[in-house]
Amino acid sequence: MKHKSTVKEQSLHPESFNGGVKPASKTEPPARLDERVLTALQAASEKKALDIVVLDLREVASFTDYFIITSGTNQRQVQAISDEVFERLKKVGTAAARVEGRQAAEWILLDYGDFVVHVFEDKARRFYDLERLWREAQRVEIPADKVTGDSSLRNQQ
Repeated sequence: MKHKSTVKEQSLHPESFNGGVKPASKTEPPARLDERVLTALQAASEKKALDIVVLDLREVASFTDYFIITSGTNQRQVQAISDEVFERLKKVGTAAARVEGRQAAEWILLDYGDFVVHVFEDKARRFYDLERLWREAQRVEIPADKVTGDSSLRNQQ
């Protein structure tokens, strides 16, 4: 196959095209998480956020590097989690570029550019299922010292 093959040809015969691009591996260790991401994880955890997940989107998206996805059991907890993340990051000099969904508190999105924090009410998280939507992204192991106790009550069932 020619080096300047079409996208269609590359997708039909990926084994014959190298193009200098290294395929993404689900087993590669991720880069060390940014201190701001760790701060957001710790803040969410301290407000008893459920099932905290970090997705590394660097290989599959260009608009951000990481998604932090978590949930609360009700609207008040969802607001408390997002408020804690917002305030803690503000104290260390990182302001959110955008905050959406705060009033409804079903899905609050805090956009920090390099990473986006999604705080869902449990029912909304199951409905939107970002983990399935972004299944090509690598899950990042969260350092144990950044999560207080077991933040995932759902995993105990």
